[in-house]
Amino acid sequence: MAESPIELVIFDCDGVLVDSEPISLSVLVEALDQAGVRMDADEATDRFLGRSLKSMSEILHDDYGLAIDDHFLATLRSRLYARFRTELRPIDGISGVIEALPVPFCVASSSQPERIRLSLSVTGLLDRFEPNVFSASMVERGKPAPDLFLHASTAMGIPPEACAVIEDSPAGVMAARAAGMRAFAFAGGSHARTDRHRQALLRLQPDALFDDMRELLHLVGKEFPAGT
Repeated sequence: MAESPIELVIFDCDGVLVDSEPISLSVLVEALDQAGVRMDADEATDRFLGRSLKSMSEILHDDYGLAIDDHFLATLRSRLYARFRTELRPIDGISGVIEALPVPFCVASSSQPERIRLSLSVTGLLDRFEPNVFSASMVERGKPAPDLFLHASTAMGIPPEACAVIEDSPAGVMAARAAGMRAFAFAGGSHARTDRHRQALLRLQPDALFDDMRELLHLVGKEFPAGT
């Protein structure tokens, strides 16, 4: 049976709209080291990429014996936001792609709402998405559970089978598949340009894997004949 035409594009934020993951992982690894948890960037990527704060806290508690308190979180956010304000850049080509998309779009991210809006604001993208900004804090379970993407599709009034999710993380691809949506895996962020990362995405059998954000127009455009 033919797939439904794509009627909504759901973007993850970190690593998809903004090239934030190298900054985020650097700040996290440094904070964990100071808290007594030794972890390199590869392990941090494997354990936490694309996951919500709640999921990360549970992993750190269960697997590393580290209880995340308010002081740790406040320090982490302060350092991260300071670096975002000076270092964060949009994914190459994303602004033009958003402008040219033939269907509605939104952002659904594991990050907290204030972090999403800061990321989009400093990269000049926030006005393109408001008010359609959805956070894992709005649902019970974060990625790889499908809750966030299902929440976004419901809010946007589009059925899951007509949604395409753009994700850079295995957890995000798993969430999209669990939601019954098409999963387009993006491997163009600074953190994703390794064979190791690409293979982790490919093992989940996304509907497409692409490196240049401009390719998204062709992926979505397959559903839209010229002139429509």
